Amino acid sequence: MTSQTAAVGEVTMHTEGRIAVITVRNEAKKNSYSPEMMEQLSDHLTAFEDDDDLWVAVFCAEGKATTAGLDMPTFFGPTATAKSQDPAKVDPFGLGRRCTKPVIAVVQGITFTVGIEMMLAADIVVAADTAQFQQLECKRGVAPFGGAHFRYLTRTGWGNAMYHLFLCDKFDAATALQMGFVQEVVPFGQHIDRALELAREICKNAPLGIRATKVGAMAFVAAAEQVAIDQIPHIRAQVLDSEDCKEGILSLSAGKLCSKAAKPRTDLRGPRLRPRKRRRPLPPRRPRIPRLRRHLDI
Repeated sequence: MTSQTAAVGEVTMHTEGRIAVITVRNEAKKNSYSPEMMEQLSDHLTAFEDDDDLWVAVFCAEGKATTAGLDMPTFFGPTATAKSQDPAKVDPFGLGRRCTKPVIAVVQGITFTVGIEMMLAADIVVAADTAQFQQLECKRGVAPFGGAHFRYLTRTGWGNAMYHLFLCDKFDAATALQMGFVQEVVPFGQHIDRALELAREICKNAPLGIRATKVGAMAFVAAAEQVAIDQIPHIRAQVLDSEDCKEGILSLSAGKLCSKAAKPRTDLRGPRLRPRKRRRPLPPRRPRIPRLRRHLDI
């Protein structure tokens, strides 16, 4: 990686036999995505999909974090450089053209916003035990645009999906495994190796049969997903011109979340009570000395 790419980040791809390994490299910014990185990711996914000699992809990130999300000002601010997704290329969010071959996502540390959405667009997720998930767009005055609003549902069910999408809370790898959000949790440092191990096991099976299985499964959910995808332009139009969104973009530039977002609470049992005032401790009681006058013959 050159000094210039190190400054803006990049997404790379190399192959190991039949496996394509796609890696996000932007540790200086906790693997936040720029528009250029998103385009590189789309290019690599397209190259994988179009190469019949590659059967499985492993999608991972270097360092301790999966991603802190988008580099928001480059996507939504006045200096935004984001471009429209080329429909001929594979969409990393699975909202347009999708991979018809298996994709294994690997996550570790902070896995926020688009990191979750691209993870859910994959087929299998291996998480390190350090993984922390949070869908926090609504804290930033916007809303999820990358498929979270329906893929949480297909992975976790309505109640779990609405719980985490409404609270914008942070949850750990154990919770994600319990909900079916991820399929395996392994110690940090073993997560990429485990994904490669699974990819090698998949490669032992007939590639045409595996591909046909995924295409058939995608057809089952395609109609419902398309209805939800069609809602995204309406969601964008509703929130992007709002005061909340403008405040969110400005606050991110200042390194803060939207001031209208409430601080997360760990106690959701009801209104907080004012603490009782502490009473000053009473002085120790003096021991009673029995009166002996009545027992004395005076």
